[in-house]
Amino acid sequence: MSIFYILVGLVLLVVGGEFLVRASVGLSFKLNLSKMVIGLTVVSFATSAPELLVSVQAALDGSSDIALGNVIGSNIANIGLVLGITAVISALAIDRDFYRFNWPVMMFFSLALFFLLSNDGKLTAAEGGGLLVALAVYLYFLLRRARKSAVLEEGDGVDEGLGQASYFKIILWLIIGGAALYFGSEWLVSGAKDLATAVGISEYAISVTVIAIGTSVPELAASVIAALKKEKAISLGNLIGSNIFNIASVLGFTSLIKDINVVDDAILGTNIYWMIGFAAILLPLAFIPAKLQIGRIKGLVLVGAYILFIALAFAG
Repeated sequence: MSIFYILVGLVLLVVGGEFLVRASVGLSFKLNLSKMVIGLTVVSFATSAPELLVSVQAALDGSSDIALGNVIGSNIANIGLVLGITAVISALAIDRDFYRFNWPVMMFFSLALFFLLSNDGKLTAAEGGGLLVALAVYLYFLLRRARKSAVLEEGDGVDEGLGQASYFKIILWLIIGGAALYFGSEWLVSGAKDLATAVGISEYAISVTVIAIGTSVPELAASVIAALKKEKAISLGNLIGSNIFNIASVLGFTSLIKDINVVDDAILGTNIYWMIGFAAILLPLAFIPAKLQIGRIKGLVLVGAYILFIALAFAG
């Protein structure tokens, strides 16, 4: 039954994430926000909703290692799995904002999480509040930069048809998305805990692999579809933005509800180094050997590294 709950939970998270993104984009068009702002703020936050719901539910259930493992695992999956597979399908061009703004901010949040956790073995409400304040500062400068730059052109993965949706449809999508995310997160956490107990694997190992991949499925599906359509769509910056939201908003909000404790030694022993490593390797990949492009070979390297990470997570 635990596997059944995990599978149903994953399906509901994908469905919930899809409806929430549609509602968010539709609402953004109604409010006359630019595509740039939609892609980098509303959609990024909406696709982080599965991680947020799973982490909050896990924290309330007393499984803070699942909450932490979910975010760390999702950030690794976003780069190793999502970005890797997308690059294999279609090479991704990198803009200057990547190394001038987005990548440094992602590294800041990644290293900040490491130092906060290694300091006393937990993420407190005050520290989570600090992450949220830092996120607000990031969003402020992000919006300022968005106003100065050109909005995304057609074919950037934002469905303009959603702008024609009525408020009734948008509200309906929000209700369906919210309900699916709620029940999906509850069943996924419950099933993962039962499965971990049954097979003798730690809850953290399950969270950093199965749950993390599950909550990254919306990003993966969107990225693959965009690549198959040869759209510029899901850029490297958007995935970096998702990682920033995961650390700042997901762990920030979760820690306000309940302190997030480091329960499994693998969190600070190995996996957070994997998260930082995947984030850091993007800079040299962007310039070596082909400049400002992540193509098939680099994508295969990322996917190969992710497979190695998964194998070591279960072996441990």
